[in-house]
Parts: sequence; structure tokens; C-alpha cells
Amino acid sequence: MNKSELIMELASSNRINLKDAELVVDSFFDSIVDGLAKGERAELRGFGSFSVRSYAAYIGRNPKSGEAISVKSKKMPVFKPGKELRIIVNQGLVDGDFEEIGDDE
Repeated sequence: MNKSELIMELASSNRINLKDAELVVDSFFDSIVDGLAKGERAELRGFGSFSVRSYAAYIGRNPKSGEAISVKSKKMPVFKPGKELRIIVNQGLVDGDFEEIGDDE
């Protein structure tokens, strides 16, 4: 599902117009991006969490020439799926089947 499809799904499932749905989706993603840029973590219970991971500088190799190159330190956004999302994906559950998720799994 891409962003346009998400907006269409949100609009149709909640009976709102496309402009409002687009505003909601854009605001949602902008809030997560802004938080990550500030070094904050975004956690969505049952879905997962977004955070920023720092990687130290290291000496790598150019795969084509084998030449040693210096790779600068960097920060990367990472997503860690929540337990409920992992269960839903692994069991192939769809709309309405989510009530089947138990605490013992």
C-alpha cells in the first residue's frame, strides 16, 4: 500500500473527503518525522515503534575495486514492529480477525 492508497482507504472507511484524509495522513507522518529529527522516539502501541539509531564511523571496502574507504558516522531511522503486528502478519489475519489474538501467543 502506498501513501495515495492509504489516503483513499482512510477516506472511504471513515466517510471523510480526500482532502481531510490527506491532511490527517500528512500530519501523522510529519509528526513522526519531526520527532525523529529531534532524536525522539515514536511508539504506536500494538503496531510498533520508530527510533533513531546511531552508527559509528568505520573503514569499509569498495566492492568493485577492493579499495579501503572511510565511512562517516550516521544516524538512521529504524522501525521495530510490535508484538500484535508480528502476530497479525504471521497468522495472516485480516479485518475483523484481530480479536483472535490472545495474550498467550
